[in-house]
Amino acid sequence: MNILALDTSDRVLSVALSINSSSWYMEIDDGSRHSELLMECIDLLFKTADIKPDKLNSVVCMKGPGSFTGLRIGFSAAKGLAAALGLPVYSIPTLDCLAYHLSVWPGLVIPSIDAKKDCFFSALYQNGKPLTGYLDISPEELAGEILKVSPLSESIILTGSGAELLKTKISPLISHKQLLIDPEPGRGRARELIKITNSVNIKLENFIDSGPAYYRKSDAELNVR
Repeated sequence: MNILALDTSDRVLSVALSINSSSWYMEIDDGSRHSELLMECIDLLFKTADIKPDKLNSVVCMKGPGSFTGLRIGFSAAKGLAAALGLPVYSIPTLDCLAYHLSVWPGLVIPSIDAKKDCFFSALYQNGKPLTGYLDISPEELAGEILKVSPLSESIILTGSGAELLKTKISPLISHKQLLIDPEPGRGRARELIKITNSVNIKLENFIDSGPAYYRKSDAELNVR
């Protein structure tokens, strides 16, 4: 299946294009310019692959949580392309995607994004399966969730752009556990979006009439009186 994948959920912008057995990928670490760079990246990948957009079978992007603005940019681009080309458009929960490449890790996997206000967007996974829902949670509450499900001897691996900060916050709360950090926790995950979309074990739904999952009101909404 020919797939275009967009990850605009966090600081690192990544775009992946999969055509038959070949793939192309671009990643840019510039969180303030996703709206400027995304379509240029998409166009460059099509030119590099020497293929026209009408050869695509689907478009996929991050569902959330993540940057409010970034998610809207990704959804807008994905829906626009899908509508113009008559394609299905899919979204994958961000935390699922962050944890996906660590599905073979035998211990606990914790993806995280700094949600500000001393909280993190996070969830707990083991053997590729979620143990919790998608959380907007404080380090103290997350430590409590970890202690509920994790054996004392188990090593834990943190991933996602919030991994390093989260480690500093929860290390004193679960000091008896070994906390490891994914070697590239903050990289873009457009390639994982393609792998998940191609998985025969995951049922995808066309989201053309829906939008991002934010899990929290924006600061603008919270400041309205």
